[in-house]
Amino acid sequence: MTVQTLVGASVPAPGRELEVYDFQRPTTLGRDQMRALSLAFDNFSRQWGTQLTAMTHVLARADVVSIDVERYGEFADTLPEFTALVLLSVDGMTSHAILQLAPDVALSWVGRMLGGNARIQPPARIFTAIEDAVIGRLVDYVIEDLTYSLGDQLSGGLSVFETQYNPQMAQAMRAGDFAIVVRFTIHVGDHESAAILAFPIDALAPRENRTDTSEGDHERLLGTLETAPVTIALQLESATVGPNDILNLSEGDLLRLPHPEYRPLNLTVDGVPIARAAAGTSGARLACVIVTIEES
Repeated sequence: MTVQTLVGASVPAPGRELEVYDFQRPTTLGRDQMRALSLAFDNFSRQWGTQLTAMTHVLARADVVSIDVERYGEFADTLPEFTALVLLSVDGMTSHAILQLAPDVALSWVGRMLGGNARIQPPARIFTAIEDAVIGRLVDYVIEDLTYSLGDQLSGGLSVFETQYNPQMAQAMRAGDFAIVVRFTIHVGDHESAAILAFPIDALAPRENRTDTSEGDHERLLGTLETAPVTIALQLESATVGPNDILNLSEGDLLRLPHPEYRPLNLTVDGVPIARAAAGTSGARLACVIVTIEES
């Protein structure tokens, strides 16, 4: 292979690695965000290993292998034709995040969680309803740990959408969309397997690109709340009656209310009692006089 050196170009020092820049896949994450994501996913992997240890009753560990930015179509082409893809909804987004697991590995975890023989490796197949429910419980813990570890780097809440087994049918994102792909190595007992988390790149937006609640924002919020219209009402204590009593009502019937005549009325704001008041008048209009304030 012939290497040409441009005149005036700096030659890298021996042993220094050069990073190839792909103009078809430009870098979209800054160093600070990549460093923050690395710390977050390292923390998540430790929590994931702890959860797997507790659920499978054998020592488990999760290690982050890589964090990359890839086009979703290219990423989907690298997945096996048959695999378990748990699609995760991201609040406020139409695209989905993905947790990819090998079906046989996930089924072996289910077997351990249910007290089965850990030496028997189940075949890769579609999960039954019971298996899907058990794996769903495991995924719920994954979501909880992800939400805690990523914190404000995650643009919206996560929830399970569905499970797919064909990457081409999953359609979690558009083929040309960029995704943040995090690859893991999972050790459960003496068995090693791979797992992948993939997020739409906008789901892990930098903090500076999103609205942050500052002290000024807090004051403006309070100012808005102070001028927001609310409905107030004077109410008697409510009575509980059965459907027959209501259906059989006729003109002239009396309903007993548990409100003593000497007790002030309840002053409510949108149905929530905040004070007690006595009824009165102010000129030609009805009014009330605050007697006591209800503290909650």
